[in-house]
Amino acid sequence: MTFVDIEQIILDIQEKFGVVGRERTLRKLILGKTAGKHIIIEGPVGVGKTTLAHAVAAYFDQGFIRIDGDERYTESKLVGHFEPPLVVEKGWVWDAFVPGPLTLAMKNGSILFINEANRLIEGTQNVLLPSMDEGILILPKLGVVNAKEGFLVVATQNPESYIGTTVLSEALKDRFVWIKLDHQGFEEELEIVKKKAQIGDEDNLIAETAAKITRATRNHSDIRRGSSIRGAIDLAKILSLVSSMNLETVSEMAIMTLATKIELEDGVERPIEDIIHEIVEAVLSGEEDRFL
Repeated sequence: MTFVDIEQIILDIQEKFGVVGRERTLRKLILGKTAGKHIIIEGPVGVGKTTLAHAVAAYFDQGFIRIDGDERYTESKLVGHFEPPLVVEKGWVWDAFVPGPLTLAMKNGSILFINEANRLIEGTQNVLLPSMDEGILILPKLGVVNAKEGFLVVATQNPESYIGTTVLSEALKDRFVWIKLDHQGFEEELEIVKKKAQIGDEDNLIAETAAKITRATRNHSDIRRGSSIRGAIDLAKILSLVSSMNLETVSEMAIMTLATKIELEDGVERPIEDIIHEIVEAVLSGEEDRFL
């Protein structure tokens, strides 16, 4: 595959799947997938990790099996299990086995997408190692499953600073190539907000205000984790339904849409409503740069 081919694929994916920007990330994803390398995408909530992985898989017309990382996601859920009644009836055979996502992805040559892989327990993480290393999975009673061409693990993880995350084992991290994803620039976020909230150019002020307020939450000193672009989309959609853009209305709607998407710093005693109101007031008066 030539450099020109990759650039055209990026354009095709952006157009076909509505991806705004992300040229560098798409280039890395395409290169990693083409090279057959397992990929881990790291970034905060709401930056489009799943969207990008799914778009690349769909472009290449490849199967896409998703699982969500969870401390309750056991080895048997990942690999599969025998159904006791069928074992009694048929014995330890494939007809008595219910394959899990890993087994299915390997047999079908699909992409196994693991959302928030760093929430998987260590035992479940370790099951992935031989599959990613050698393309094999040993099933007791059934033998070896060899991965079909195209099998790939694409995983995401939130930064280690996020509550509820664990650290991936060094052995598992060593099997991935790493792509870091962060929030996009203002113009790209504005385009996404307008598209997702169905805001026309005549209501550009609504989309701009929502995007600026949301971006300011990521830089406020009292906020540990600001809102993702989902907050801006929600806020813009609701603001497009009200008749006024005064401070009281915008503040009320911003509190409604952003309060559940923000995490305050430890020790902050101010109500979250006051902090959001402060941000809205600054944005509406053109002073949002104080949070940059």
